Amino acid sequence: MTDRYDVIVAGLGAMGSASAYHLARRGLRVLGLDRWPQPHAHGSSHGDSRIIREMYFEHPLYVPLVQRAYELWRELERDAGEPLMRIHGGLMIGPRDGMLITGTLRSAAEHGLPYELLSPAAVRVRFPAFAISGDLVAVFDPRAGYLHPEACTAAHLALAARHGADLRYGEPVAGWEEDGDGVRVRTATQAWTADRLLVTAGAWTRELLGGIDLPLTVERQVPFWFDLPAGEDYEPERCPIYAWEHTTGFIGYGFPRLEKGVKAARMHQGETAAHPDGIRRTVDSDEVEPLRAALRQILPAAAAAPVRESTTCLFTNTPDGDFAIGFHPAHPRVLISTPCSGHGFKFASAIGELHADLLTEGRTRFDLAPFRLERFG
Repeated sequence: MTDRYDVIVAGLGAMGSASAYHLARRGLRVLGLDRWPQPHAHGSSHGDSRIIREMYFEHPLYVPLVQRAYELWRELERDAGEPLMRIHGGLMIGPRDGMLITGTLRSAAEHGLPYELLSPAAVRVRFPAFAISGDLVAVFDPRAGYLHPEACTAAHLALAARHGADLRYGEPVAGWEEDGDGVRVRTATQAWTADRLLVTAGAWTRELLGGIDLPLTVERQVPFWFDLPAGEDYEPERCPIYAWEHTTGFIGYGFPRLEKGVKAARMHQGETAAHPDGIRRTVDSDEVEPLRAALRQILPAAAAAPVRESTTCLFTNTPDGDFAIGFHPAHPRVLISTPCSGHGFKFASAIGELHADLLTEGRTRFDLAPFRLERFG
């Protein structure tokens, strides 16, 4: 049986769910396909919390995109009727001349963003959980906070369905090909055609690239939740989200006490594989020790606390850590988007809108030149 849609979205995680919502609310006939039932913990859109921050240390070019994401998350909250984003500030901590601090201040200067530069003593007075050594500084981002990832994805999917999107779970895409003036997409049970195809398959993107070879790697990320005694120091009102450069060029990040405890992790220091099926899903008891050693620099009580829970999630990384968004060079009806590299969830609301713009109008307000697929040759 073959049905015809305006757009088929392959993958309904953070980016695909947002895209289905923005396309459907414009009146397009949308089919969304995902290999897993919802919700699930196999990809990159689970785990209780995701940071959102405005002073983007990676590069100032991301700031306009994340500013639009803030607006759209608030719109989604209103439409869904539930809280999805909490803003209570964030601390960026590291050596004054390190990657994290210099990048944060560069974005603040280029976009005229308000911030506070805090000494270790000032941090201790204002945020008592933190004990930062004297050779570090902190930049306070008043617009930082966190998102509830499962609730965000569920809201996008529910509203996409409300606007008429046909969403099918447990239906992995087996392949696609051009079909006259459209694209034909196959699963194990059925085939559909559409005017356009959007590939937002996260760690499974390489399977759907249709003859191009993007240099993507799948990385195992392990966050831990620490069980600390009840008290005010780790509550969101007294403990902002944070990132810190614990070793030159290496970043850790964490959150205040949320439902599962105090969550923290190290970025881009996990095992990698060419395919998500090759990622180890179990967590060994001794894997927390490198994180404890890094946490002692800023949160000694958390570093010493027992682990309450851990999980694995997947980063899909490009070699330069920047997003990869563009139309297939041989199939202009197919838009490929693998934007995460471990820092994409906060952008999902804006990326979904951006995808809808590209698929309906062929352009977007944002500069996508740094994200072009062709940069990989």
